[in-house]
Order: sequence, then structure tokens, then C-alpha cells
Amino acid sequence: MKPLVLMRGGGDIASGAVYRLRRAGYPVVISEIAIPTMIRREVCYSNAVHRGEMILERFVARHVSLSEVKDTLAQEIIPVVTSSYEELLDTLKPEIVVDAILSKKNLGTKRDDADLVIGVGPGFTAGEDVDVVIETMRGHSLGRCIYDGPAQPNTGIPGNVGGYTHERVIHSPKAGLFTAKRHIGDSVQANEVIGYVDEEPVRAKITGILRGIL
Repeated sequence: MKPLVLMRGGGDIASGAVYRLRRAGYPVVISEIAIPTMIRREVCYSNAVHRGEMILERFVARHVSLSEVKDTLAQEIIPVVTSSYEELLDTLKPEIVVDAILSKKNLGTKRDDADLVIGVGPGFTAGEDVDVVIETMRGHSLGRCIYDGPAQPNTGIPGNVGGYTHERVIHSPKAGLFTAKRHIGDSVQANEVIGYVDEEPVRAKITGILRGIL
């Protein structure tokens, strides 16, 4: 039996890691928040929190309680649990922790949380708060394992896709309740309303295909 992996976050990058780990035979439990904020939700196991179950590349993820994790793993289903990270550590005692929240900072993962602790992306330093850092910056070093030191710092500039960087990312104009009016994969026009924060419209900056939306 391979060691248990606790994955912090179930977004698109984390889900890719979960898939590879499951293909390699590792049991994986996903730690999520009560209302996940992934934007590419159609390729995220954490979408199970909203749907109950999520299937990606043949692997099924299911939103379960902490008490159901053992039985869910026995069914070869990926448990997605919204109990606190600390409670999951205390109860499951995973041998491996992977923090793939991708918040650009460490939200509380410590090197002594498990025998092996891995941080994905900027905000972690191998040898200090984690054992290994995985590089997520696009380019030659993407996916590199760093055993001493940090990943490349966050530039604040989204990756270039089709000649666009900042233009392809839309930020909320205010605090409030977001309601989507368009769907992932839809073609949209520049200045088209794709949703609302309360009553305030959120507009596309450029013409193109909607790659992700809350």
C-alpha cells in the first residue's frame, strides 16, 4: 500500500497532480474550502463540492464527510473533504502533504505536517517551510522539483495567451455575490457582460473564448 497523500486544494493544477498520483497508485484525499473558488471548474476535482461527484479522466471524486474518507478510498474514489486542514492532519495522519492551493503564499502548511511536504508554486521555500517546491512558472523550468530555495517569484503578470496577458484576466469590480451569465467555452465579444457582482456588470475586456469563470 502506497502512502496516503493529502492534497491542499482541488483546482486545475492540483487536479492534474491528483490524476498523476492516482495513476501511480497513490491514495489521495483532497482538502477543500466550503465554497471552492476555482475558475476552470470543468477540469477540477474540487467541483465535487458543488456537484456531489466529479469525474475527470475516469477517476471519480466525491464530496464526503471526514468520517466517510476511509470507505471512499476503499472504493477507489477520491474523497473531497471540507473539514479544516488541521482536522484532516490530526485524523488522517498522511505521510505526504502537497499544498497546491496556488495562493502565491503559504496559508499555513508546515514542514512537519507530514514525512514529505511539497509546495506548488511561489510562496514556499524548500528546506524551510516545505521539503520540495514545484516550479509553476511557464517556460523551461515548468514542473521542476526544487530541493533548496524558492520557486520563481510571482510576477503579477498573467501568462501570454494569444498575445494577451492582463487583458484576458477579469477581476471583481467590488465585494459581493457573483452570478455568472455565460459559460466556459462560450464565445464572447469585448465589453460583453459575462456576469454580475450584485447588480454591477462584469464585462469581457477582449473578444475570445471564455476559458474559466466562477
